[in-house]
Amino acid sequence: MSDPVAAGPAHAYGVGVKICGLTRVGDAAHAVEAGASHIGAIMAGGPRLLTIERARAVLGPRGQNQQRVVVFGDQQLADIIVTVHALDLDITQLHGACTPTSIEAIRRETGCEVWPVLRVAGTTLPADAAALAAAAGAVVLDAHVVGQLGGTGVALDWSGLHDAVQALRASVSGVRVILAGGLRPTNVIKAIQLLSPDVVDVSSGVESETGVKDPKLVEQFVAAVRSAAGMQRGLW
Repeated sequence: MSDPVAAGPAHAYGVGVKICGLTRVGDAAHAVEAGASHIGAIMAGGPRLLTIERARAVLGPRGQNQQRVVVFGDQQLADIIVTVHALDLDITQLHGACTPTSIEAIRRETGCEVWPVLRVAGTTLPADAAALAAAAGAVVLDAHVVGQLGGTGVALDWSGLHDAVQALRASVSGVRVILAGGLRPTNVIKAIQLLSPDVVDVSSGVESETGVKDPKLVEQFVAAVRSAAGMQRGLW
C-alpha cells in the first residue's frame, strides 16, 4: 500500500468514506486498512445480499477507526431492530420505505444512527426529504432507478442538485449528507467539490467484479477523497 493511503482514516480529513456491498472478509479488512471510515454490508437484496451470519463474519469485530453499517430494504421494523442488535451495528441504512416514526423507533430501540435513503431523480429531492432529515439527522442521496433499491452505479446530477442540497441544509440544521450513486476514483473529487458531502458511499465503483473489491481502486478512491477534502480545507 502506498504511503498516502496509509496516512490514516479518511474521516480525519473531513469527508468520510463508506465502502459498501462488502461480501468478503479480506475486502472489509483492506477497506479499513486503506482508511475507510465506514464499512457496509447489504441485506436489502441484490447480488451482494448477505445473511446475518455472513454479515457478522464480513464486518468482523468492532474496531476503533470505522463504523459498521448494514443496508436494509423492506424488512419489518422488528426484524431490523433484531439485526442491529445481532450485528452490533453503528448505523442502519434504510433503502426501503421509512417514516420519521420508524426512524425514531429504530434509534430508540437500538441507540443506532439511522440513515434514510432519498432516491433522487433529476435535480429535486423527494417531498419528505426535510422530514426524514430532521428525524434522522442524516440522509443518503442515491439515484432513483426503477426496480432497484440501490447499488446501480448510476451517478446523480451533482451540479443540478447543489441548490436543493443547500436548501435542505438550511432547513435542517446540522444534517449530515451521505452521497452515493455512481461514485468512483475518477469522479469523486468533482462530486465532493459540488455537494460537500459528509460521507461518500461507494460499492460498484471500486469493484473488479460484482461483490469483489479491487484493492487498488479502493486505495485510489480513499486517496482521491483525501485530496478533495484537503483542497476544501486549504491544506494544499
